Amino acid sequence: MSRIKKPLQNKDIASISFERVLPLMRDYGVVDAKGRYLHWHELQRRIPTTVDREAVWAAIKLSRAAVLKSIGLVSESDEHFRLFIPDSCQQVIHRVEQLTAEIGLNRNTLTHTENSRYLVDSLMMEEAISSAQLEGAATTRKIAKEMLETEREPINDDERMVLNNYLLMRQAKYTKDEPLTVDLICQFHETATNGVNAAQVNPGFIRESDDVVVDDGQGDVAHVPPSFVLLPKRLEMLCEFANALHDGQEGRIFIHPMVKAIILHFMIGYEHPFRDGNGRTARCLFYWYMLKNGYWAFEYISISSLLKKAPVQYGESYLYTETDEFDLTYFVVYQMKIIGRAVHDFLGYIEEKRRDYFELMLWLEKTGVNKQLNYRQGQLLRKTLKNPGRVFTAKEVKNDFDVSEGTARSDLDGLVRLRVLAKVKEGKTYLYIARRDAEQGLKGR
Repeated sequence: MSRIKKPLQNKDIASISFERVLPLMRDYGVVDAKGRYLHWHELQRRIPTTVDREAVWAAIKLSRAAVLKSIGLVSESDEHFRLFIPDSCQQVIHRVEQLTAEIGLNRNTLTHTENSRYLVDSLMMEEAISSAQLEGAATTRKIAKEMLETEREPINDDERMVLNNYLLMRQAKYTKDEPLTVDLICQFHETATNGVNAAQVNPGFIRESDDVVVDDGQGDVAHVPPSFVLLPKRLEMLCEFANALHDGQEGRIFIHPMVKAIILHFMIGYEHPFRDGNGRTARCLFYWYMLKNGYWAFEYISISSLLKKAPVQYGESYLYTETDEFDLTYFVVYQMKIIGRAVHDFLGYIEEKRRDYFELMLWLEKTGVNKQLNYRQGQLLRKTLKNPGRVFTAKEVKNDFDVSEGTARSDLDGLVRLRVLAKVKEGKTYLYIARRDAEQGLKGR
C-alpha cells in the first residue's frame, strides 16, 4: 500500500487563521458532495491547486468536531477513539435490519427450516476459506472445501488455517450467549492458530514482548501496537465495552450493534494482543457479536471473501483511523461498504437457492420419486446424475447439510435402494458411488 499521508492535527489546525477557513466552510464539511468521508490521504488529491488546502482541511475538521462522539475507548496515549455514522452507513444498517426481518418472515425465502440447513455449513466454509486466504494461506477453494466436507486431516499449515477458521466460526456461533472475557478472546485465538507454527504463535496466550509490529507490505512499519504490559488491562476494558449497554437510555450513548461489532474487529487489530492470528480473531469477534445480537443471517454472510479482493484498502482503513486522531469513522465506513456488498451477494445466493428449490421439487415430481425422497436426497440425486462415478461419504453429507452422520448414512442408503448409488466398503468406511446407469434406472421405475 502507498504510504499514508498524515493530515494536520488539531494542534496544528489551531494556528490557521479563521479568516482563511471561514470562506471554505460552506463548500467543505463532514462529507464531500458524494457523501464520502475522506481522509486527507485521499482528499488532498481532489482539492484544486488554486485552493488553500490546509484551510480546507481545517474547515472539514471543524465540521467533524461538532459531530464526532467519544465511544469510551482510548488509545495507548490516552486519546479518545471517536466516531460519526454517515448516511452511507445508515443505509447499510437499514438494509441489514430489513434482511434480518425479511428472511424470517417470508415463506418464499429460505430460512432455518430443514430444507435450508445445508446453507449453514457451506457458507460458513466460504468464510473460513476466505479468511485463511486473506492471511496468506495458499490453498484453492476447491481443495479446502473438499477437506472440510470429508473431514480429511490437513496436510500442511495452509489447510490447517482453513480448518481452524471453520472451527472458529462454529465456536463463535456456540458461544454467542456468553459475555466477552479475555479468556474467551484467548479461546478464539487458540482455535484460530492451533497447530500452525505453534512454537512462535503461542496459541491462546497474550504476547509477552514488544517485538511485534504491523508492516505495510513494503517493509515499512505501519502500526506499533500498545506495549504488552498494558494489554491485560486494555483487553479488560475492551470486554467491558463489549458487555456494556449502548442503547441510548439513561444517559448512555447509542452505538448500533453492527457498528459495535465493527469496533471490536478494529480494536483487536489495534491492540494486536497475539504474536499472530490477530486478523482471524478480530473477524471472529465481529461475527460473534453480530450473532449475539440476533443478526443470524451472518452465519451465512462472508466478509473475508470481499476483504480478500482488496486487502490494501482493508489495511488503509486501519491506518486512516490511527493517523487522523483515532477517528474510527474511516474503518467503520469501509467495513459497512464491505457488509453492504456481502449482503447483496448473499441475497443473490438466496434467490438462486430459492429457484433451485422449486426447480428441484418440480423435477422430483416429474421423475415420480418425489414422495420417496426428502430434500437432502433430492439434492444428492441431482449431483449424482450430473456426476456419474462421483464418490460420496456420510461425513461429506453430514457436513454439507448439517445433520448427524447417522442421518447422512440413511439418506445415502435410500438412494442405494433406488439404484442411484452403489455402496462399497473400503476398510472401515462405506463409499457411495454415483451409478452411471442411474438416470436410466429412474426412468424405468
